[in-house]
Amino acid sequence: MATSFLDRSRIVAAPGWSRWLVPPAALSVHLAIGQAYAWSVFKPPLESALQLSGTQSALPFQLGIVMLGLSAAFGGTLVERNGPRWAMFVSMACFSSGFLLSALGVATRQYWLVVLGYGVVGGIGLGIGYISPVSTLIKWFPDRPGMATGIAIMGFGGGALIASPWSAQMLESFGTDTGGIATTFLVHGVVYAVFMSMGVLLVRVPAEGWSPPGWTRPAVAARPLITDADVSACNAIRTPQFYCLWVVLCCNVTAGIGILEKAAPMIRDFFTGTATPVALGAAAGFVALLSLANMTGRFVWSSTSDLIGRKNMYRVYLGVGALLYLVIALAGNSSKPLFIVCALGILSFYGGGFATIPAYLKDLFGTFQVGAIHGRLLTAWSTAGVLGPLIVNAIADAQKAAGRSGPALYTASLYIMIGLLAVGLLANELIRPVSDKYHEKPAEPALEGQAT
Repeated sequence: MATSFLDRSRIVAAPGWSRWLVPPAALSVHLAIGQAYAWSVFKPPLESALQLSGTQSALPFQLGIVMLGLSAAFGGTLVERNGPRWAMFVSMACFSSGFLLSALGVATRQYWLVVLGYGVVGGIGLGIGYISPVSTLIKWFPDRPGMATGIAIMGFGGGALIASPWSAQMLESFGTDTGGIATTFLVHGVVYAVFMSMGVLLVRVPAEGWSPPGWTRPAVAARPLITDADVSACNAIRTPQFYCLWVVLCCNVTAGIGILEKAAPMIRDFFTGTATPVALGAAAGFVALLSLANMTGRFVWSSTSDLIGRKNMYRVYLGVGALLYLVIALAGNSSKPLFIVCALGILSFYGGGFATIPAYLKDLFGTFQVGAIHGRLLTAWSTAGVLGPLIVNAIADAQKAAGRSGPALYTASLYIMIGLLAVGLLANELIRPVSDKYHEKPAEPALEGQAT
C-alpha cells in the first residue's frame, strides 16, 4: 500500500486541478528543511550540556551540508524516476528521524548519535527535500519557471526566520540541560513530520502534454539559450555548459556565503574604534536583515529572470555583485549605511542565484531530468560552503595576528571575492546552446533545421 501511495502514477493531476497548489506543497518541505540555517541556536546549549568545543558542536551542521550536496547529486535520478511524492516522503522520513535520533543522543549523552542523526540521516533529508519539487514546478510553470522555483527555494532561505525564534523559545521553556535539549529535538522531529506531510499529500504532477490554458510555446529563435529538446543527466555532465554553470554557481555562492557566515563579527570589526561602533544586539539585527535579503532575493530576482533571461540575470548577480564588493573595499568604515546596503545587495544575489539556477538548467537541458541535473550541480554549493568561510576567516585571522584591525582584516578577502565573481562572469559569458549530439533521440527530429 505504501509503495502504491508514493507511486508517480497516483499523483497525476485530474483535469481542472489548480497548479497554484504545487508551490505551497513545495514550501511545506523547504520551510522545514530550511531549519538547517538555524543550527547555531543549538550550539551554546549543546556545548554546555555535553562539554563540547565549538568545532564539535558545528559538526552536525557541517556534515548535514555535505550530505545535502552528496544526496542531491547521487539521489537526483531517483527523484526524477520515482516522482515528487516519493522524494518528499523520503525527505520527511530522514529529516524527522534525524531529529529523533539526535534527541536520543542528547538524552543518553551519546553525541555521536546527534552527529549521525542530524548530520547524516537528516542531511540526506535536506538534499532529497531540496531537489524534490524542482522538476515538478518547472513542468507546471513552463511560462514562469524562475518565479515557480523561486517561491520554493525562498522557503529554504526563510526557514531559519521561523526556526530560530521557535527553537529558542522551546529551549527557554524546556531548559538547556540534556533533558530540555532532547525534548526540543523530539518536538522538532514530530512537528516537522506533520508539516512536511502536507506537501506529500498535496503534490501533483501534470498529465502528459498538459500546458497552461492560453499559453503557447514561443518560437525557438525568439528564446536564446532555451531548447525544446531534452538532455539526460548522464549526458548533461558531459557538456561544457554544465561545468560553466558549476563555476558560475560556485563563484556566486562563495561570494555570498563569505559574508553570511562572518556577518556579525565582520560589521563589528569594520566599525570598531569609529564614532559609530556596532553593539552585539545591532550585529544580530544585521544578520537578520541579511537573512531577509537572502530570502527575498530568491523570489524577486528569479522572477525577474523570467523577464530578462537567465544569462542576463547572472550578469547582474556577478557583475553588480563585484561592484558592490568593490564599494565596500574602497569605502571601508566611512559609511555604515553604505556598508549595510551593499551587503544586503550581495546577499540578495546569493539567494537569487540559488533560485534561478534550476530555470537556467531547464533552459539549457530541457525538463526531462532537470531535477537530477540540478542535484549534480549542487556539488558547487558544497565546494563554496568550504571556500567562502575559509577565505574570509583565514585571512582575517592572519591579519589579526599581524596586528591589523578594522576593515584591514577583510580587504584582501573582498578583492579575492571580486576576482571570483569576475571568473563566474566569464564562465557565464561562455555558455552557449547545448549541442544536438547530447539531445535525447526522440527529441532530435523535432529539432532538425532549428539550430541557431
